[in-house]
Amino acid sequence: MTTGRRPPRGRRRGGWPHGSARTDQLLRTLLRRRKEPLAIEDVTVVDKPGMRRAVAATAIGNTMEWFDFGVYAYVAVTLGRVFFPADDPATQVVSTFATFAVAFLVRPLGGLVFGPLGDRIGRRLVLSTTMIMMATGTFAVGLLPGYDAIGFAAPLLLLACRVVQGFSTGGEYAGATTYIAEFAPDQRRGFLGSWLDFGTFIGYSLGSGLVTVLTAAIGETGMVDWGWRVPFLVAGPLGLIGLYMRLRLEETPAFQQEAERAAEAAEAAQAQGDTLPIEAARQSGRGRLKEIFTRHWQAVLICMGLVLMYNVTNYMVTSYLPTFMTSTLGDDATKAQVLVLGTMLFVVLAITVVGRTSDRWGRRPLFLFGSVGMIVLAVPAVLLIREGGVLLPAIGCLILGAMLVTFAGTSAATLPALFPTRLRYGALSISYNLSVSLFGGTTPLLASWLVATTHNTLVPAFYLMVAGVIGLIATVFLHETAGKPLRGSGPMVETEEEARTAVAESRTEAGRRARDVWIRLRHPWAGAGHREEDEE
Repeated sequence: MTTGRRPPRGRRRGGWPHGSARTDQLLRTLLRRRKEPLAIEDVTVVDKPGMRRAVAATAIGNTMEWFDFGVYAYVAVTLGRVFFPADDPATQVVSTFATFAVAFLVRPLGGLVFGPLGDRIGRRLVLSTTMIMMATGTFAVGLLPGYDAIGFAAPLLLLACRVVQGFSTGGEYAGATTYIAEFAPDQRRGFLGSWLDFGTFIGYSLGSGLVTVLTAAIGETGMVDWGWRVPFLVAGPLGLIGLYMRLRLEETPAFQQEAERAAEAAEAAQAQGDTLPIEAARQSGRGRLKEIFTRHWQAVLICMGLVLMYNVTNYMVTSYLPTFMTSTLGDDATKAQVLVLGTMLFVVLAITVVGRTSDRWGRRPLFLFGSVGMIVLAVPAVLLIREGGVLLPAIGCLILGAMLVTFAGTSAATLPALFPTRLRYGALSISYNLSVSLFGGTTPLLASWLVATTHNTLVPAFYLMVAGVIGLIATVFLHETAGKPLRGSGPMVETEEEARTAVAESRTEAGRRARDVWIRLRHPWAGAGHREEDEE
Protein backbone atom coordinates (compact mmCIF):
# COMPACT_ATOMS: atom_id res chain seq x y z
CA MET A 1 0.00 0.00 0.00
CA THR A 2 1.38 3.38 -0.97
CA THR A 3 1.04 6.61 0.98
CA GLY A 4 1.37 10.30 0.19
CA ARG A 5 -0.02 12.49 -2.59
CA ARG A 6 0.54 11.28 -6.16
CA PRO A 7 2.09 13.84 -8.57
CA PRO A 8 0.12 14.85 -11.67
CA ARG A 9 -0.11 12.23 -14.43
CA GLY A 10 2.52 12.48 -17.13
CA ARG A 11 5.08 14.28 -14.95
CA ARG A 12 7.49 13.00 -12.28
CA ARG A 13 9.61 14.83 -9.75
CA GLY A 14 12.70 16.20 -11.40
CA GLY A 15 10.81 17.26 -14.55
CA TRP A 16 11.31 14.10 -16.68
CA PRO A 17 8.36 13.10 -18.91
CA HIS A 18 6.66 10.01 -17.55
CA GLY A 19 6.94 7.06 -19.93
CA SER A 20 9.71 8.63 -21.98
CA ALA A 21 11.64 5.95 -23.88
CA ARG A 22 14.81 8.00 -23.55
CA THR A 23 14.40 8.21 -19.77
CA ASP A 24 13.76 4.47 -19.51
CA GLN A 25 16.89 3.77 -21.52
CA LEU A 26 18.92 6.09 -19.28
CA LEU A 27 17.62 4.41 -16.14
CA ARG A 28 18.41 0.95 -17.46
CA THR A 29 21.94 2.08 -18.34
CA LEU A 30 22.47 3.46 -14.83
CA LEU A 31 21.22 0.23 -13.30
CA ARG A 32 23.52 -1.86 -15.47
CA ARG A 33 26.49 0.24 -14.38
CA ARG A 34 25.79 -0.49 -10.74
CA LYS A 35 27.50 -3.48 -9.17
CA GLU A 36 26.87 -6.48 -11.39
CA PRO A 37 25.65 -9.74 -9.85
CA LEU A 38 28.16 -12.56 -9.64
CA ALA A 39 28.60 -15.05 -12.44
CA ILE A 40 29.64 -18.60 -11.67
CA GLU A 41 33.11 -17.95 -13.11
CA ASP A 42 33.59 -15.10 -10.59
CA VAL A 43 33.50 -17.56 -7.68
CA THR A 44 36.62 -19.64 -6.95
CA VAL A 45 36.14 -23.14 -5.56
CA VAL A 46 39.16 -23.87 -3.39
CA ASP A 47 41.36 -26.83 -4.24
CA LYS A 48 41.33 -28.60 -0.86
CA PRO A 49 44.59 -30.58 -1.28
CA GLY A 50 46.30 -27.40 -2.47
CA MET A 51 44.86 -25.50 0.47
CA ARG A 52 46.17 -28.07 2.95
CA ARG A 53 49.64 -27.95 1.35
CA ALA A 54 49.60 -24.16 1.50
CA VAL A 55 48.74 -24.12 5.19
CA ALA A 56 51.31 -26.80 6.05
CA ALA A 57 54.17 -25.29 4.05
CA THR A 58 53.70 -21.76 5.34
CA ALA A 59 53.26 -22.94 8.92
CA ILE A 60 56.50 -24.94 8.66
CA GLY A 61 58.34 -21.79 7.63
CA ASN A 62 57.03 -19.89 10.63
CA THR A 63 57.87 -22.86 12.86
CA MET A 64 61.47 -22.70 11.76
CA GLU A 65 61.65 -18.91 12.13
CA TRP A 66 60.28 -18.96 15.65
CA PHE A 67 62.30 -21.98 16.64
CA ASP A 68 65.29 -19.65 16.24
CA PHE A 69 63.62 -16.84 18.19
CA GLY A 70 62.67 -19.19 21.01
CA VAL A 71 66.21 -20.47 21.23
CA TYR A 72 67.71 -16.99 21.11
CA ALA A 73 65.44 -15.69 23.88
CA TYR A 74 66.05 -18.66 26.15
CA VAL A 75 69.84 -18.64 25.73
CA ALA A 76 70.20 -14.82 25.81
CA VAL A 77 72.15 -14.93 29.07
CA THR A 78 74.35 -17.75 27.76
CA LEU A 79 75.00 -15.97 24.46
CA GLY A 80 75.99 -12.88 26.41
CA ARG A 81 78.70 -14.87 28.17
CA VAL A 82 79.90 -16.49 24.96
CA PHE A 83 79.98 -13.50 22.60
CA PHE A 84 80.55 -10.42 24.79
CA PRO A 85 83.22 -9.35 27.33
CA ALA A 86 82.60 -10.56 30.87
CA ASP A 87 82.66 -7.14 32.57
CA ASP A 88 79.04 -6.86 33.72
CA PRO A 89 76.23 -9.46 33.43
CA ALA A 90 73.60 -6.72 32.88
CA THR A 91 75.67 -5.25 30.03
CA GLN A 92 76.00 -8.70 28.48
CA VAL A 93 72.21 -9.14 28.49
CA VAL A 94 71.60 -5.70 26.98
CA SER A 95 74.27 -6.37 24.32
CA THR A 96 72.68 -9.69 23.43
CA PHE A 97 69.24 -8.11 23.04
CA ALA A 98 70.79 -5.29 21.02
CA THR A 99 72.03 -7.93 18.57
CA PHE A 100 68.55 -9.44 18.69
CA ALA A 101 67.02 -6.04 17.86
CA VAL A 102 69.37 -5.38 14.91
CA ALA A 103 67.72 -8.21 13.01
CA PHE A 104 64.45 -6.32 13.30
CA LEU A 105 65.94 -3.04 12.18
CA VAL A 106 66.82 -4.58 8.79
CA ARG A 107 63.42 -6.24 8.40
CA PRO A 108 61.89 -3.21 6.60
CA LEU A 109 64.65 -3.49 4.00
CA GLY A 110 63.69 -7.10 3.44
CA GLY A 111 60.06 -6.05 3.22
CA LEU A 112 60.87 -3.36 0.65
CA VAL A 113 62.67 -5.94 -1.50
CA PHE A 114 60.62 -9.11 -1.07
CA GLY A 115 57.14 -7.58 -0.73
CA PRO A 116 56.86 -5.77 -4.11
CA LEU A 117 58.79 -8.64 -5.68
CA GLY A 118 56.16 -11.08 -4.41
CA ASP A 119 53.45 -8.95 -6.03
CA ARG A 120 55.29 -8.99 -9.35
CA ILE A 121 56.72 -12.51 -9.74
CA GLY A 122 54.54 -14.46 -7.34
CA ARG A 123 54.29 -15.50 -3.70
CA ARG A 124 55.75 -19.00 -4.10
CA LEU A 125 59.22 -18.10 -5.37
CA VAL A 126 59.75 -15.38 -2.79
CA LEU A 127 58.67 -17.64 0.09
CA SER A 128 61.14 -20.31 -1.06
CA THR A 129 63.93 -17.74 -1.14
CA THR A 130 63.21 -16.45 2.36
CA MET A 131 63.19 -20.03 3.66
CA ILE A 132 66.70 -20.67 2.29
CA MET A 133 68.07 -17.47 3.81
CA MET A 134 66.49 -18.10 7.22
CA ALA A 135 67.84 -21.63 7.46
CA THR A 136 71.32 -20.55 6.41
CA GLY A 137 71.51 -17.67 8.89
CA THR A 138 70.25 -19.73 11.81
CA PHE A 139 72.48 -22.73 11.09
CA ALA A 140 75.54 -20.45 10.80
CA VAL A 141 75.02 -19.12 14.35
CA GLY A 142 75.66 -22.60 15.71
CA LEU A 143 79.07 -22.70 13.97
CA LEU A 144 80.42 -19.37 15.26
CA PRO A 145 83.46 -19.19 17.57
CA GLY A 146 83.04 -17.28 20.84
CA TYR A 147 84.61 -14.08 22.17
CA ASP A 148 87.37 -15.99 23.97
CA ALA A 149 88.50 -17.45 20.65
CA ILE A 150 88.45 -14.49 18.24
CA GLY A 151 87.64 -11.44 20.35
CA PHE A 152 85.39 -8.70 18.94
CA ALA A 153 85.06 -10.57 15.64
CA ALA A 154 82.71 -12.99 17.43
CA PRO A 155 79.88 -10.50 18.13
CA LEU A 156 80.37 -9.04 14.64
CA LEU A 157 79.83 -12.46 13.06
CA LEU A 158 76.78 -12.99 15.26
CA LEU A 159 75.50 -9.63 14.08
CA ALA A 160 76.03 -10.63 10.43
CA CYS A 161 74.01 -13.81 10.91
CA ARG A 162 71.23 -11.86 12.56
CA VAL A 163 71.17 -9.40 9.66
CA VAL A 164 70.69 -12.26 7.18
CA GLN A 165 67.88 -13.66 9.34
CA GLY A 166 66.22 -10.26 9.68
CA PHE A 167 66.42 -9.49 5.97
CA SER A 168 64.84 -12.81 5.03
CA THR A 169 62.17 -12.49 7.71
CA GLY A 170 61.17 -9.18 6.12
CA GLY A 171 59.44 -11.16 3.40
CA GLU A 172 58.44 -14.21 5.42
CA TYR A 173 55.44 -13.49 7.65
CA ALA A 174 53.69 -11.07 5.29
CA GLY A 175 54.16 -13.52 2.42
CA ALA A 176 52.94 -16.45 4.48
CA THR A 177 49.80 -14.64 5.66
CA THR A 178 49.12 -13.45 2.12
CA TYR A 179 49.55 -16.96 0.74
CA ILE A 180 47.17 -18.58 3.24
CA ALA A 181 44.60 -15.79 2.97
CA GLU A 182 44.51 -16.11 -0.83
CA PHE A 183 44.00 -19.87 -0.63
CA ALA A 184 41.41 -19.90 2.17
CA PRO A 185 37.61 -19.88 1.70
CA ASP A 186 36.05 -16.63 2.90
CA GLN A 187 34.09 -18.36 5.66
CA ARG A 188 37.15 -20.15 7.11
CA ARG A 189 39.94 -17.63 6.63
CA GLY A 190 40.28 -17.01 10.36
CA PHE A 191 40.58 -20.69 11.24
CA LEU A 192 43.03 -21.54 8.45
CA GLY A 193 45.07 -18.39 9.02
CA SER A 194 45.44 -19.23 12.70
CA TRP A 195 47.47 -22.31 11.73
CA LEU A 196 50.23 -19.98 10.58
CA ASP A 197 50.68 -18.59 14.07
CA PHE A 198 50.10 -22.09 15.44
CA GLY A 199 53.34 -22.92 13.63
CA THR A 200 54.89 -19.80 15.16
CA PHE A 201 54.26 -20.91 18.73
CA ILE A 202 55.02 -24.55 18.01
CA GLY A 203 58.43 -23.39 16.79
CA TYR A 204 58.94 -21.26 19.84
CA SER A 205 57.84 -24.08 22.13
CA LEU A 206 60.16 -26.56 20.41
CA GLY A 207 63.11 -24.17 20.64
CA SER A 208 62.51 -23.18 24.24
CA GLY A 209 61.71 -26.78 25.21
CA LEU A 210 64.96 -28.01 23.71
CA VAL A 211 66.92 -25.34 25.61
CA THR A 212 65.11 -26.22 28.84
CA VAL A 213 65.93 -29.92 28.47
CA LEU A 214 69.56 -29.18 27.60
CA THR A 215 69.94 -26.82 30.56
CA ALA A 216 68.48 -29.37 32.94
CA ALA A 217 70.67 -32.15 31.49
CA ILE A 218 74.10 -30.49 31.20
CA GLY A 219 73.77 -27.43 33.45
CA GLU A 220 74.66 -23.81 32.78
CA THR A 221 78.36 -24.60 32.47
CA GLY A 222 77.71 -27.16 29.74
CA MET A 223 75.44 -24.70 27.95
CA VAL A 224 78.19 -22.06 27.90
CA ASP A 225 80.79 -24.57 26.74
CA TRP A 226 78.90 -26.23 23.87
CA GLY A 227 75.21 -26.79 24.56
CA TRP A 228 74.05 -23.46 23.14
CA ARG A 229 75.13 -24.58 19.64
CA VAL A 230 72.79 -27.58 19.46
CA PRO A 231 69.45 -25.77 18.95
CA PHE A 232 70.87 -23.56 16.18
CA LEU A 233 72.32 -26.54 14.34
CA VAL A 234 68.97 -28.34 14.50
CA ALA A 235 67.49 -25.45 12.43
CA GLY A 236 69.37 -26.68 9.33
CA PRO A 237 67.34 -29.88 8.78
CA LEU A 238 64.13 -28.02 9.66
CA GLY A 239 64.90 -25.50 6.94
CA LEU A 240 65.46 -28.21 4.34
CA ILE A 241 62.09 -29.76 5.18
CA GLY A 242 60.36 -26.39 4.88
CA LEU A 243 62.08 -25.64 1.58
CA TYR A 244 61.01 -28.99 0.10
CA MET A 245 57.40 -28.33 1.06
CA ARG A 246 57.40 -24.82 -0.36
CA LEU A 247 58.88 -25.86 -3.67
CA ARG A 248 55.86 -28.15 -4.14
CA LEU A 249 53.38 -25.29 -3.76
CA GLU A 250 51.30 -23.73 -6.53
CA GLU A 251 50.64 -20.02 -7.00
CA THR A 252 47.54 -18.64 -5.27
CA PRO A 253 44.29 -18.30 -7.28
CA ALA A 254 44.05 -14.59 -6.40
CA PHE A 255 47.54 -13.87 -7.74
CA GLN A 256 46.88 -15.85 -10.93
CA GLN A 257 43.68 -13.89 -11.56
CA GLU A 258 45.45 -10.59 -10.89
CA ALA A 259 48.31 -11.58 -13.21
CA GLU A 260 45.79 -12.33 -15.97
CA ARG A 261 44.10 -8.95 -15.48
CA ALA A 262 47.48 -7.19 -15.54
CA ALA A 263 48.44 -8.98 -18.75
CA GLU A 264 45.14 -7.98 -20.39
CA ALA A 265 45.64 -4.36 -19.27
CA ALA A 266 49.19 -4.36 -20.63
CA GLU A 267 47.98 -5.72 -23.99
CA ALA A 268 45.27 -3.09 -24.17
CA ALA A 269 47.77 -0.37 -23.27
CA GLN A 270 50.23 -1.63 -25.86
CA ALA A 271 47.52 -1.59 -28.50
CA GLN A 272 46.89 2.08 -27.78
CA GLY A 273 50.61 2.81 -27.79
CA ASP A 274 50.70 6.07 -25.90
CA THR A 275 49.36 4.60 -22.59
CA LEU A 276 51.97 1.85 -22.26
CA PRO A 277 54.41 3.97 -20.19
CA ILE A 278 51.61 4.77 -17.73
CA GLU A 279 50.74 1.11 -17.25
CA ALA A 280 54.43 0.16 -16.99
CA ALA A 281 54.97 2.78 -14.30
CA ARG A 282 51.94 1.54 -12.42
CA GLN A 283 53.26 -2.03 -12.43
CA SER A 284 56.83 -1.08 -11.45
CA GLY A 285 58.16 -1.39 -7.93
CA ARG A 286 58.35 2.38 -7.53
CA GLY A 287 54.82 2.80 -8.87
CA ARG A 288 53.49 0.24 -6.41
CA LEU A 289 55.26 1.88 -3.47
CA LYS A 290 53.83 5.26 -4.43
CA GLU A 291 50.34 3.79 -4.64
CA ILE A 292 50.68 2.11 -1.24
CA PHE A 293 51.56 5.33 0.57
CA THR A 294 49.26 7.68 -1.36
CA ARG A 295 46.09 5.64 -1.78
CA HIS A 296 46.29 3.13 1.08
CA TRP A 297 47.98 5.10 3.87
CA GLN A 298 45.01 4.59 6.21
CA ALA A 299 45.25 0.81 5.85
CA VAL A 300 49.01 1.08 6.43
CA LEU A 301 48.46 2.94 9.73
CA ILE A 302 45.77 0.50 10.89
CA CYS A 303 48.05 -2.43 10.04
CA MET A 304 50.97 -0.90 11.93
CA GLY A 305 48.82 -0.26 15.00
CA LEU A 306 47.50 -3.82 15.13
CA VAL A 307 50.95 -5.27 14.49
CA LEU A 308 52.45 -3.09 17.24
CA MET A 309 49.95 -4.39 19.80
CA TYR A 310 50.42 -8.01 18.74
CA ASN A 311 54.20 -7.98 18.54
CA VAL A 312 54.93 -5.95 21.67
CA THR A 313 52.86 -8.51 23.58
CA ASN A 314 54.47 -11.37 21.68
CA TYR A 315 58.09 -10.36 22.24
CA MET A 316 57.46 -9.25 25.79
CA VAL A 317 56.18 -12.73 26.65
CA THR A 318 58.34 -14.92 24.43
CA SER A 319 61.65 -13.05 24.33
CA TYR A 320 61.89 -10.80 27.39
CA LEU A 321 59.91 -12.60 30.09
CA PRO A 322 62.41 -15.46 30.65
CA THR A 323 65.26 -12.96 31.11
CA PHE A 324 63.08 -10.65 33.24
CA MET A 325 62.24 -13.48 35.62
CA THR A 326 65.83 -14.69 35.96
CA SER A 327 68.06 -11.60 35.70
CA THR A 328 65.68 -9.03 37.26
CA LEU A 329 63.53 -11.02 39.67
CA GLY A 330 66.20 -13.59 40.53
CA ASP A 331 64.04 -16.64 39.82
CA ASP A 332 65.51 -20.02 39.02
CA ALA A 333 66.18 -20.37 35.29
CA THR A 334 64.36 -23.70 35.01
CA LYS A 335 61.29 -22.31 36.76
CA ALA A 336 61.16 -19.29 34.44
CA GLN A 337 61.61 -21.42 31.36
CA VAL A 338 58.90 -23.87 32.38
CA LEU A 339 56.39 -21.09 33.14
CA VAL A 340 56.91 -19.36 29.80
CA LEU A 341 56.90 -22.68 27.98
CA GLY A 342 53.61 -23.54 29.66
CA THR A 343 52.21 -20.20 28.50
CA MET A 344 53.26 -20.99 24.93
CA LEU A 345 51.60 -24.39 25.09
CA PHE A 346 48.39 -22.70 26.26
CA VAL A 347 48.58 -20.37 23.26
CA VAL A 348 49.16 -23.33 20.94
CA LEU A 349 46.09 -25.15 22.29
CA ALA A 350 43.84 -22.08 22.08
CA ILE A 351 44.97 -20.38 18.89
CA THR A 352 42.91 -22.32 16.32
CA VAL A 353 39.84 -22.01 18.57
CA VAL A 354 40.31 -18.24 18.51
CA GLY A 355 40.73 -18.34 14.72
CA ARG A 356 37.50 -20.26 14.29
CA THR A 357 35.76 -17.87 16.69
CA SER A 358 36.87 -14.89 14.59
CA ASP A 359 35.08 -16.43 11.60
CA ARG A 360 31.85 -16.48 13.61
CA TRP A 361 32.04 -13.34 15.76
CA GLY A 362 34.28 -11.19 13.57
CA ARG A 363 37.84 -9.90 13.84
CA ARG A 364 37.04 -6.53 15.47
CA PRO A 365 35.38 -7.93 18.62
CA LEU A 366 38.42 -10.08 19.38
CA PHE A 367 40.87 -7.25 18.84
CA LEU A 368 38.72 -5.01 21.03
CA PHE A 369 38.63 -7.64 23.75
CA GLY A 370 42.37 -8.16 23.64
CA SER A 371 43.34 -4.48 23.59
CA VAL A 372 41.03 -3.53 26.45
CA GLY A 373 42.16 -6.59 28.39
CA MET A 374 45.79 -5.59 27.91
CA ILE A 375 45.14 -2.11 29.27
CA VAL A 376 43.27 -3.41 32.30
CA LEU A 377 45.18 -6.60 33.15
CA ALA A 378 48.83 -5.84 32.35
CA VAL A 379 49.68 -4.49 35.81
CA PRO A 380 47.90 -7.29 37.72
CA ALA A 381 49.64 -9.89 35.53
CA VAL A 382 53.12 -8.49 36.20
CA LEU A 383 52.36 -8.15 39.93
CA LEU A 384 51.46 -11.83 40.01
CA ILE A 385 54.64 -12.74 38.13
CA ARG A 386 56.69 -10.86 40.74
CA GLU A 387 55.25 -12.99 43.55
CA GLY A 388 57.15 -15.98 44.88
CA GLY A 389 56.28 -19.61 44.35
CA VAL A 390 54.86 -21.08 41.19
CA LEU A 391 51.06 -20.72 41.24
CA LEU A 392 50.70 -16.92 41.23
CA PRO A 393 53.42 -16.33 38.58
CA ALA A 394 51.80 -19.07 36.47
CA ILE A 395 48.45 -17.24 36.64
CA GLY A 396 50.15 -13.99 35.64
CA CYS A 397 51.80 -15.69 32.66
CA LEU A 398 48.48 -17.23 31.58
CA ILE A 399 46.78 -13.82 31.69
CA LEU A 400 49.37 -12.45 29.31
CA GLY A 401 49.03 -15.60 27.20
CA ALA A 402 45.25 -15.12 26.97
CA MET A 403 45.71 -11.58 25.66
CA LEU A 404 48.40 -12.74 23.25
CA VAL A 405 46.30 -15.53 21.75
CA THR A 406 43.46 -13.14 20.87
CA PHE A 407 45.88 -11.26 18.61
CA ALA A 408 47.76 -14.31 17.35
CA GLY A 409 44.64 -16.22 16.34
CA THR A 410 43.16 -13.28 14.43
CA SER A 411 46.00 -11.36 12.78
CA ALA A 412 46.78 -13.71 9.87
CA ALA A 413 43.21 -13.35 8.57
CA THR A 414 42.84 -9.65 9.35
CA LEU A 415 46.01 -8.04 8.01
CA PRO A 416 45.97 -9.35 4.38
CA ALA A 417 42.34 -8.22 4.02
CA LEU A 418 43.40 -4.59 4.48
CA PHE A 419 45.01 -4.37 1.02
CA PRO A 420 44.02 -5.21 -2.58
CA THR A 421 45.51 -8.23 -4.32
CA ARG A 422 47.93 -6.42 -6.64
CA LEU A 423 49.57 -4.63 -3.67
CA ARG A 424 48.89 -7.04 -0.83
CA TYR A 425 52.29 -8.68 -0.37
CA GLY A 426 54.23 -5.42 -0.70
CA ALA A 427 51.92 -3.26 1.40
CA LEU A 428 51.68 -5.84 4.16
CA SER A 429 55.43 -6.49 4.15
CA ILE A 430 56.25 -2.81 4.50
CA SER A 431 53.57 -2.03 7.11
CA TYR A 432 54.22 -5.15 9.15
CA ASN A 433 58.01 -4.88 9.20
CA LEU A 434 58.11 -1.15 9.92
CA SER A 435 55.94 -1.72 12.97
CA VAL A 436 57.83 -4.82 14.11
CA SER A 437 61.26 -3.26 13.67
CA LEU A 438 60.40 -0.02 15.44
CA PHE A 439 58.23 -1.37 18.24
CA GLY A 440 58.10 -5.18 18.37
CA GLY A 441 61.65 -6.42 18.00
CA THR A 442 63.03 -3.61 20.16
CA THR A 443 60.73 -4.57 23.05
CA PRO A 444 63.26 -6.81 24.89
CA LEU A 445 66.01 -4.22 24.47
CA LEU A 446 63.94 -1.23 25.61
CA ALA A 447 62.26 -3.14 28.43
CA SER A 448 65.57 -4.42 29.81
CA TRP A 449 67.15 -0.95 29.51
CA LEU A 450 64.18 0.78 31.19
CA VAL A 451 64.12 -1.71 34.04
CA ALA A 452 67.89 -1.36 34.54
CA THR A 453 67.62 2.46 34.44
CA THR A 454 64.50 3.02 36.55
CA HIS A 455 64.78 -0.07 38.80
CA ASN A 456 60.99 -0.32 38.45
CA THR A 457 59.86 -3.88 37.80
CA LEU A 458 56.42 -2.71 36.63
CA VAL A 459 57.93 -1.18 33.48
CA PRO A 460 56.90 -4.23 31.35
CA ALA A 461 53.28 -3.71 32.41
CA PHE A 462 53.31 -0.03 31.49
CA TYR A 463 54.88 -0.90 28.16
CA LEU A 464 52.07 -3.38 27.45
CA MET A 465 49.41 -0.84 28.43
CA VAL A 466 50.73 1.71 25.92
CA ALA A 467 50.68 -0.97 23.23
CA GLY A 468 47.08 -1.82 24.19
CA VAL A 469 45.99 1.81 23.82
CA ILE A 470 47.56 2.08 20.34
CA GLY A 471 45.99 -1.22 19.30
CA LEU A 472 42.59 -0.08 20.56
CA ILE A 473 42.76 3.08 18.43
CA ALA A 474 43.67 1.02 15.36
CA THR A 475 40.81 -1.40 16.04
CA VAL A 476 38.27 1.43 16.18
CA PHE A 477 39.10 2.26 12.54
CA LEU A 478 39.24 -1.38 11.42
CA HIS A 479 36.46 -2.52 9.07
CA GLU A 480 35.06 -5.97 9.66
CA THR A 481 36.21 -8.48 7.02
CA ALA A 482 35.08 -11.83 8.41
CA GLY A 483 33.27 -13.90 5.78
CA LYS A 484 33.90 -11.35 3.02
CA PRO A 485 36.08 -11.70 -0.10
CA LEU A 486 39.54 -10.19 -0.06
CA ARG A 487 39.88 -6.78 -1.67
CA GLY A 488 40.41 -7.14 -5.40
CA SER A 489 39.30 -10.79 -5.43
CA GLY A 490 36.07 -12.66 -5.98
CA PRO A 491 34.41 -14.95 -3.43
CA MET A 492 36.28 -18.08 -2.32
CA VAL A 493 34.20 -21.15 -1.38
CA GLU A 494 34.81 -24.83 -0.61
CA THR A 495 32.22 -26.59 -2.81
CA GLU A 496 30.39 -26.18 -6.11
CA GLU A 497 27.12 -26.02 -4.18
CA GLU A 498 28.40 -23.03 -2.18
CA ALA A 499 29.44 -21.36 -5.44
CA ARG A 500 25.95 -21.75 -6.91
CA THR A 501 24.41 -20.46 -3.69
CA ALA A 502 26.67 -17.40 -3.73
CA VAL A 503 25.71 -16.63 -7.33
CA ALA A 504 21.98 -17.05 -6.58
CA GLU A 505 22.19 -14.80 -3.51
CA SER A 506 24.11 -12.20 -5.49
CA ARG A 507 21.49 -12.14 -8.24
CA THR A 508 18.70 -11.87 -5.70
CA GLU A 509 20.46 -9.00 -3.95
CA ALA A 510 21.24 -7.27 -7.26
CA GLY A 511 17.61 -7.61 -8.32
CA ARG A 512 16.40 -6.16 -5.04
CA ARG A 513 18.78 -3.20 -5.34
CA ALA A 514 17.74 -2.62 -8.95
CA ARG A 515 14.07 -2.71 -7.99
CA ASP A 516 14.59 -0.18 -5.21
CA VAL A 517 16.54 2.17 -7.46
CA TRP A 518 13.92 1.86 -10.22
CA ILE A 519 11.12 2.67 -7.80
CA ARG A 520 12.93 5.66 -6.35
CA LEU A 521 13.75 7.11 -9.79
CA ARG A 522 10.58 6.29 -11.75
CA HIS A 523 7.97 6.37 -8.99
CA PRO A 524 9.35 8.33 -6.03
CA TRP A 525 5.85 8.76 -4.53
CA ALA A 526 5.63 4.96 -4.21
CA GLY A 527 9.07 4.40 -2.75
CA ALA A 528 8.03 4.93 0.86
CA GLY A 529 5.10 2.59 0.50
CA HIS A 530 7.28 -0.10 -1.05
CA ARG A 531 9.72 0.13 1.84
CA GLU A 532 6.85 -0.23 4.29
CA GLU A 533 5.64 -3.36 2.48
CA ASP A 534 9.16 -4.82 2.62
CA GLU A 535 9.34 -4.19 6.34
CA GLU A 536 5.98 -5.89 6.87
